[in-house]
Amino acid sequence: MKRAAFVVLALGLLGGAAAWFITRPSPLPATVSQRLTGDAAAGERIFLAGGCASCHMGTQDGADPKVLRGGAAFDTQFGTFYAPNISPDPDHGIGGWSQADFLNAVMRGISPQGQHYYPAFPYTSYAKADPQDVADLYAYMMTLPADATPSRAHDLGFPFNIRRSVGVWKALYMNRDWVVTGDLTAEETQGRYLAEALAHCAECHTPRDMLGGMQTANWLQGAANPSGDGRIPPIAGEDFTWTAFDISAYLETGFTPSFDVAGGSMAKVIANLGQLDKAELDAIAAYILRADKQE
Repeated sequence: MKRAAFVVLALGLLGGAAAWFITRPSPLPATVSQRLTGDAAAGERIFLAGGCASCHMGTQDGADPKVLRGGAAFDTQFGTFYAPNISPDPDHGIGGWSQADFLNAVMRGISPQGQHYYPAFPYTSYAKADPQDVADLYAYMMTLPADATPSRAHDLGFPFNIRRSVGVWKALYMNRDWVVTGDLTAEETQGRYLAEALAHCAECHTPRDMLGGMQTANWLQGAANPSGDGRIPPIAGEDFTWTAFDISAYLETGFTPSFDVAGGSMAKVIANLGQLDKAELDAIAAYILRADKQE
């Protein structure tokens, strides 16, 4: 009996140690940040493509999109997430972060304190970004106005309030592989980088499984709205019939081919993407049409 109890205890300890190892945060090698120098001017383009202001600008009417005080609520089946303050304020924002801290947050979903961020922060897409672009983004964001609004804690129940468990989720779903592959043209390749990595289109337009992982077999084919209010439309699949011109014009102006106007969170996305070069919007359009043909 004692031997059986000892075996059970030993197996439990081994299992716990294995779980602790699997769920550990895995930061970028220190050498990645050490070899980079950010360019704030170049970082503005990454800021627009990445849609940082769409989630992190203030929630009041007429909020300045460059004051990233956060506060927006995102209701999901797991609880309510609140966008944090990512302004350069040293106490309530990211003003005390190093460039390496920023790269680990954006590309690995790890806080400066070594904790996992929840994947409501789309680091699974940003993980595909060029580290130089992320360093440029850091340099640009440090030029923006600081704001001392405290971040609000997420409202999550058990077991989702255990951050360490996010390590299991990352092990299941986080990788840097491109979803749309094959013999892409230069324009489609540029569009893939913009859409899959920076603009993270799939984070909203791709359905998710019961654990919140994207179902890549149904890439960009529409998804349930996490808040439970309606659906996010497809931008691939048999129900999507827009042309490249339609897509590019929509991203630039917010007008659909039927002259409807983008609303809700998409209006904020277009407010950012619409400031990119027309060639970049055309590249996103080319990528989306290529994704529509992906088998």
